[in-house]
Amino acid sequence: MILIRRAQYLSRLLNKATASNYCRCYSDTHRKSSITEKIKQGPGLKDFIIESSEPVFTDRPHIPYLLENDKIKTKRKVFFDVYGCQMNLNDTDIVWSILKKEGFEKTTVEEEADIFLVMTCAIREGAETKIWHRLDHLRGYKRRAKDRSVKIGILGCMAERLKEKLIEKEKAVDVVAGPDSYRDLPRLLALTENGQTAVNVLLSLDETYADVVPVRLNEGSVSAFISIMRGCDNMCTYCIVPFTRGRERSRPVSSIVDEVRHLAEQGVKEVTLLGQNVNSYRDVSQATEKFDTHMAKGFKTVYKAKKGGMRFADLLDKVSAVDPEMRIRFTAAHPKDFPEEVLQIVSERPNICKLLHLPAQSGSSAVLQRMRRGYTREAYLQLVEDVKKTIPGVGLSTDMICGFCGETEEEFQETLSLMEIVDYNIAFLFPYSMREKTTAYRRYQDDVPDQIKKERHHRMLEIYRRKCQILNEAEIGNTHLVLVEGTAKKSGNILGRNELYLRVVFEQAEILAEDGGKRRVKPGDYVAVKIVGAKSATLYGVPLYHTSLCDFYRENQWGVRQAVN
Repeated sequence: MILIRRAQYLSRLLNKATASNYCRCYSDTHRKSSITEKIKQGPGLKDFIIESSEPVFTDRPHIPYLLENDKIKTKRKVFFDVYGCQMNLNDTDIVWSILKKEGFEKTTVEEEADIFLVMTCAIREGAETKIWHRLDHLRGYKRRAKDRSVKIGILGCMAERLKEKLIEKEKAVDVVAGPDSYRDLPRLLALTENGQTAVNVLLSLDETYADVVPVRLNEGSVSAFISIMRGCDNMCTYCIVPFTRGRERSRPVSSIVDEVRHLAEQGVKEVTLLGQNVNSYRDVSQATEKFDTHMAKGFKTVYKAKKGGMRFADLLDKVSAVDPEMRIRFTAAHPKDFPEEVLQIVSERPNICKLLHLPAQSGSSAVLQRMRRGYTREAYLQLVEDVKKTIPGVGLSTDMICGFCGETEEEFQETLSLMEIVDYNIAFLFPYSMREKTTAYRRYQDDVPDQIKKERHHRMLEIYRRKCQILNEAEIGNTHLVLVEGTAKKSGNILGRNELYLRVVFEQAEILAEDGGKRRVKPGDYVAVKIVGAKSATLYGVPLYHTSLCDFYRENQWGVRQAVN
């Protein structure tokens, strides 16, 4: 990465347009100097090396290739548009942290914005369609804003995948920045001041933004997201992520623990550890005497297993110990990476939520093979059985795709039967949309008609909703620990989520507090709620008393939900 940045600096100086721009911003003496002299005066290797003893949570070090004349002199207001997954939410916090330190301001009012930054998703066609529509709106807004200069930037996965199309088709786009180039945004935005279109979509082998303290856009939220790794090595045939986010690399354990501690001090009550495949997390910079865990029978991978270092179970151990009153969640995960150590630590720690994401993608072994998932239907069902034995009261979530290349009606029926067998509390169900660059794009035909995809998607949704209704009704009469998130705008009812990430709604009331008195409920409170009604996506309850996470699970036998007489 050091050599890449050095090369970028030299290349930028040697470029005629950039070199002339560089010269105009300096005195007459500098104008007369040669390009060779400028290169000699540039940063050396030592300028790019950060002392290893430097604390994680410090201001970003001075970037020598971000020249003083390439900085925006006036404060500019930024409006963020965020699409896609939770990783994009966290990436937006990282972007805002970087820009805030360079003097930018944030606004939630379009009319005040000088810069629109759109964090994009490329995983499905539907997500990209929404973004194209948004760009049409912004292009019109930019054309009408004649009183000031408005800039539009496209960030994230779509920026990397469609960089040429964005520049050629969307003439209004000023900045295109991929997932690994957010540090470069201040320079890219500065270049647009001279009418240039600035692009940086280089993928990195080591960028994790470990030294960037994210600044949350929603500072009042009781929950937060933490990226523990970036990229993916799995190379599932349908997935664009390895091509838009690069190879898998993990953040150091110490930086993650420090960020969790930082959020706990801010009053955050729940963090979600994010990655494309969190269970394969590996901090190889940390020595460990533990042996590598072999993959469960029936699971395999296309890449060579990593050796040594601290693994995901070690990270969960350290993160959950920071604050026993902070809930810990994690997503996403690959079924192949659920070793016994991970299941054991989840079962033992009351503040690690007992909802596991087991993305099946399909219930057919033949389709799974074409998807290159690395397991069979039988291996997946065995994993589900092992998980339920190890973690009492566990909840399961999944991802499921219908209409993948060559999927027959018989193969789709296997997916439906899997959904009938496995009790999923939460499921993300999608019709397949082919993505360029993926292995499926090169190897298979997208031969399932759209109408059949839609019909199959509808059938999956019907089963999912029916099963969820049954599961949720079974909770009536039981007491759940609910973390209060806020208030519904229309009804004024309290909104919160239980351990399984199900939405729980109840009326505001003064209830027994831990000090023996009574008080009303507010965001960030843990409340014991008796469930009295249920729909497929929502539980309805009556608040009983304020409590703490540790006290609730101590009284209720480590997370086994109990009926209240």
